[in-house]
Amino acid sequence: MTPTVSRLDRLKQRVTGTALGALGLLALFGGTPARASEADLKLPDFSSVTFFGGFDGRQLLMSGIAVCVLGLVFGFLQYASLQKLPVHRAMLEISELIYETCKTYLMTQLKFIGVLWVLIAVVMVGYFGFLQHMEPGRVAIILLASLVGIAGSCGVAWFGIRVNTFANSRTAFASLRGKPYPTYAIPLQAGMSIGMVLISTELMLMLFILLFVPPDFAGACFIGFAIGESLGASALRIAGGIFTKIADIGSDLMKIVFKIKEDDARNPGVIADCTGDNAGDSVGPSADGFETYGVTGVALITFILLAVEAQYRVQLLVWIFMMRIVMVVASLASYWINNAIQGARYRNADHMNFEAPLTFLVWLTSIVSVALTFLISYLLIPDIGGDDTLWVKLSAIITCGTLAGAIIPEAIKVFTSTESRHVREVVTASREGGASLNVISGLVAGNFSAYWMGLIIAGLMGLAYGFSTLGVGALMIAPAVFAFGLVAFGFLGMGPVTIAVDSYGPVTDNAQSVYELSLIENVPDVKEEVRRDFGFAPDFEKGKEFLEENDGAGNTFKATAKPVLIGTAVVGATTMIFSIIVLLVGITRAANGQQVLNAVNAQNLSLLHAPFLLGLITGGAIIYWFSGASMQAVSTGAYRAVEFIKANIQLEGVEKASVSDSKKVVEICTQYAQKGMINIFLVVFFSTLAFACLEPYFFVGYLISIAIFGLYQAVFMANAGGAWDNAKKLVETELKAKGTELHAATVVGDTVGDPFKDTSSVALNPVIKFTTLFGLLAVELSVELEAAGQGTLLRVLSAVFFLLSTVFVYRSFYGMRIESAGPTKLESSAQVKTA
Repeated sequence: MTPTVSRLDRLKQRVTGTALGALGLLALFGGTPARASEADLKLPDFSSVTFFGGFDGRQLLMSGIAVCVLGLVFGFLQYASLQKLPVHRAMLEISELIYETCKTYLMTQLKFIGVLWVLIAVVMVGYFGFLQHMEPGRVAIILLASLVGIAGSCGVAWFGIRVNTFANSRTAFASLRGKPYPTYAIPLQAGMSIGMVLISTELMLMLFILLFVPPDFAGACFIGFAIGESLGASALRIAGGIFTKIADIGSDLMKIVFKIKEDDARNPGVIADCTGDNAGDSVGPSADGFETYGVTGVALITFILLAVEAQYRVQLLVWIFMMRIVMVVASLASYWINNAIQGARYRNADHMNFEAPLTFLVWLTSIVSVALTFLISYLLIPDIGGDDTLWVKLSAIITCGTLAGAIIPEAIKVFTSTESRHVREVVTASREGGASLNVISGLVAGNFSAYWMGLIIAGLMGLAYGFSTLGVGALMIAPAVFAFGLVAFGFLGMGPVTIAVDSYGPVTDNAQSVYELSLIENVPDVKEEVRRDFGFAPDFEKGKEFLEENDGAGNTFKATAKPVLIGTAVVGATTMIFSIIVLLVGITRAANGQQVLNAVNAQNLSLLHAPFLLGLITGGAIIYWFSGASMQAVSTGAYRAVEFIKANIQLEGVEKASVSDSKKVVEICTQYAQKGMINIFLVVFFSTLAFACLEPYFFVGYLISIAIFGLYQAVFMANAGGAWDNAKKLVETELKAKGTELHAATVVGDTVGDPFKDTSSVALNPVIKFTTLFGLLAVELSVELEAAGQGTLLRVLSAVFFLLSTVFVYRSFYGMRIESAGPTKLESSAQVKTA
C-alpha cells in the first residue's frame, strides 16, 4: 500500500497549495457587493402554523426526530441480532477477513476524500466568506456542515459493510439446514437494518438543521451539508465501482484460464472480489442512497423558499417532511407484515422462488405508502390556499414517484431477471455464437431497456405535470418544477425498502463465496460437529443450490435498484437546476400580484440563445468521457490483477491461496481505483468551474444535458450488464453447465457487463448530483464576479479551468494505459515491418 499512500501525500500537497492560491485570488475581490442567493434564504417560523387542530409545525417536526430514533433502534437491534446468529468458525473466519480488507479500503478512501474536500472548501470559503461577507464563525459552521455530510455518507457506508459481512457468513451457514427460507430472510434482515439506519440518520440530520440552526443561516448549512454528502458519495461510488470490477474480472477470468470453479479458494483474487462486492455494491449504494435522499430534500426546501408564496411555506415544508417521516413508518410496518406472510408461506418449504417475496415487499410498501400519503395530506393540508382539493393533487404527484419505486423494478426485471426472455435470449445466442453473440444480445437488452425506462419516467413526470396544472400554480411559480421534485421525492419515499432490496445482492453474492472459501466440506468430522454444536445435520448439496439460486435473485434486485437511484438523480436535478435559473433570471410580480419569472431574462433559456444550445451539446461529451474513463481504470487495473494472479496462483498441493497474495490483489484494486478516481473527480471539478465561469446560461444547458444524457447512458449500461450477469447465472444454476464452452462465453459477457453495470452506470448518479450542487455555488460565484465588473477575469479563469480539466481528461486514458515491461507483440510486429 506504500505507493498509494505516498501518491496521496503528494496530491495533498499540490491540492493544498493550489487551494491556498485560489483563496488568495478570491480575497482580492472580496469587496464586491453581495447579491441575494440561495445562501440567503430564510426558513419560516414553523411555530406560526398549527395542524391537527392544535399542534404547531415545530412540534410535528420534533415528532419526526422520535421516529428517526425508532428507526435507528430498529436498525441496531437487527445488527445485534445478525451478530448473534449461529455460524461455523470456518465461515466466520472468512467473513472477518473480508471485513478487515473492506475496513482497510474504506480508511484509505476517507483519507482520499479529505484531500478532495480541500478543493471544495476553498470554493465554499471564497463564496460564503469573501463574496457573501459572512462572519468567519458562520463560514466555519458551513464547512462543518459539509464535513457532517461527508461523515454521514461514510458512516452509513461503514455500517453497511459491517452488517453485510455479518450476514454473509450467517446466510452461508443457514443454507446448510436444507430449507431455503433462512437463505432469503437473513440478507433481507441485513438490508432492512442498513435501510432504516441510513434513512433515519439522513432524516434526523436534516430535521436538526431545520429545527436548531438559526432560520437565516439554515439555507447555507443545507447547501454545505448537501455538497459534503455528495462529495462523499461520489468518491465512494466511483472508486468502489472501479475497485469491485477490477477484482471481479480478475477473479472471473481465472475460471476460463485455469478451468477452475467460481470462488475457488486457491484463487487469490476471490477475497478481493468479496471485498469489491462490499466496496461497490454496499459501500457505494449506501453512500449514494444517503446522498440522494438528502439532495432531493434540499432541492425541494430550496424550491419552496424561492418559488412558493410566503404564507404557504410552513405548510408545504411540514407536509413534505411529514411525508418522509410517515414513509419510514410505512417501510417498517410493511417489512413486518411481509415477514409474517412469507414466513407462513415458505418457512417449512423445500423450494422457493427467491424473487417472489422481495417483489411482494416492494409492492406492499408502495401501496401502504400511497395510502398513508393521501391520509396524512388530508389531515395536514385539507384546504391549503383556500382550495380543498389541492391535497389530493399534491398527493397524486408524490404517488407518481412512489409508484415509480415499484413500477421501475418490474420493468427492469423484464431485461435482467433469470426468468426474462431477454436474459434467455443472451444464453440462446451464446450456444452457437459464443461470446460475440452473447455481447451483442446484452447490448440489445440494454438498448431496449433504455427505451422503456425513458417512456416510463417521462410518462410519470408527464402525469405529475398534469396534476400540477390543476391549481398548484396558485401557490407558487413554476408548479411543474415542483411536481418533478415531488416525483423524485416519491421515488425514495419508501427508501428503507429500496435500500434493503439493493443491499440484498452483495450479501447473497458474498454468501456463495464464503461457502466456497471456507472449505467447510473438508473440515474433519464436520457433519458430526455441526450436529453436536448447532443441532442439525448439514445438507451441503442443497445449501450450494440455494446459495446459487439466491445469488440470481440478488443480481436481479441489485439491477432493479440502480435505475431508481438514477431516475431520482435526474428528476431531482431538475428542481436544483431551477434554483440556478431563479438566481439568473430573477423573480418579479405580475399585475395580479403573483410571483413570476422575469420574462426578459428567461428568453436566454431558449435554443435561440446560442450559449444555452452549446451547453446542451457539451454536457453529453462529459457523460461519454466519464463512461470511458471509468472503464479504462477497470481495464488497466484488471490487467494488473490478472497478471499478478496468473503469476502467483498455486493449484497443486494447497487448499487455499495465501492471505498475503489475496491482500496484494486488494492492494492492486485499491491503487487503480484511487488513480482512476483522482482523474475523474478533477475533470468533473474543473469542468464545472470552467463552464460556470464561461457563461451562466451555457452552464444551465450543460447541466440539463448531463442529466438527460446521463439517464439514458446509465440505464442502458446498467441493464445490459444485468442481462449478461444473470445469463451467466442461468447457465450455472438452471443448465448446470459450468466448465463448458457455453459457460465460458457467458463469463466473457459478464466481464464486459461488470464495468457497465457496477462502475460507469451507477457512478453517473452522484456525478450528476455533485455537478448540479457544486455548480450552484460555482455559478453564483461567477455571477458575483460578473456584477463586480470582473468579466475579463471570469473568461480567463474559465480558460484556465478548462485547460486543467483537459489535462486530467488526457491522463484518464493516456495516464492509465495498459503497459508491459517489454515490447508487446503488436509493437514488435510494427518494428519488423518498419525495418
